[in-house]
Amino acid sequence: MFPKNAWYVACTPQEIDGKPLGRKVCNEAIVFYRQADGSPAAVEDFCPHRGAPLSLGYVSDGKLVCGYHGLEMGCDGKTIAMPGQRVRGFPCIKSFAVLERHGFIWVWPGDKDQADPALLPALHWADDPEWAYGGGYYHVKADYRLMVDNLMDLTHETYVHSTSIGQKEIDETPCVTKVDGDHVTTSRFMSDLPEAPPFWKMALRGHGLPDDQRVDRWQVCHFTPPSHVMIEVGVALAGHGGKDAPADKKVYAVVVDFITPETETSHHYFWGMARHFKPQDPALTLAIREGQAKVFGEDLQMLERQQANISQWPERKLLMLNIDAGGMQSRRVMERVLAAEQAAAADRLAGASAAELSQ
Repeated sequence: MFPKNAWYVACTPQEIDGKPLGRKVCNEAIVFYRQADGSPAAVEDFCPHRGAPLSLGYVSDGKLVCGYHGLEMGCDGKTIAMPGQRVRGFPCIKSFAVLERHGFIWVWPGDKDQADPALLPALHWADDPEWAYGGGYYHVKADYRLMVDNLMDLTHETYVHSTSIGQKEIDETPCVTKVDGDHVTTSRFMSDLPEAPPFWKMALRGHGLPDDQRVDRWQVCHFTPPSHVMIEVGVALAGHGGKDAPADKKVYAVVVDFITPETETSHHYFWGMARHFKPQDPALTLAIREGQAKVFGEDLQMLERQQANISQWPERKLLMLNIDAGGMQSRRVMERVLAAEQAAAADRLAGASAAELSQ
């Protein structure tokens, strides 16, 4: 259903400051917390004593303490101590590779030995003072692939987001989908539009540009596995080169979408916008974040109702149109990555069985 040998965003750093956080990722119940040195840790959300969720406990001197009987758990999944008891011989629980980078806590829910920090996505804007970022989180009761479909086909903006970022020229302008290995790109460029939609008018004003002139607009959606979507978006005053217009003639940003599967029919959605204009303006960051929250809230309602329909009528085949190419190609990449992971796991199992028989 979803690859596990990959880096997913698990939470934001603030969510584990001072207390543990329980969160399911790819059907793995995990508790996240900070160790004594401040680095993140992640273990199975299951106390080996009586099965209580460790996320209902607390952190003391960097050790995770079960809130049921006080058992202390190490970041390697081994029990450390328990008041008045001998627990060193308890079986280990599962531990997970976890990293803090780019303003997020990342987890590798699969084979810990395969977790390679070099495989984290490169986010050029994350540590660049010329960029500003603001974002949020939604829990979505829908298959994570439906969100990928949604983000790789922005035609729906005309209808779902008619009062914020939608305009009729979006579905009137054809999009182009390309595949380069595991990287899927869907692009749409709109030229000489009568005006920008409300959200982008606000952004233009925030950058000191007029909001009542004709504009060029672009949307370039980038999918990379396991389920990350980055969307280059922006508006430029018409006649200055569109996406390539000078910085003082445009507002340019990257819509950030980290989609982390929870179960087969739910996911964690970490959304935001990294912008390359007026990065030192916190009021503008807040205004954009509030605008995005409204936009993505509209998506949430649509996706959850879509999932409810699909679950109720699983035998009904969904239709595919040319606008679905980006989502369809992204799904093919996900299927290929998952198949390769499953094949590698089968090979390792076969190799281990052969080794046992030869002994």
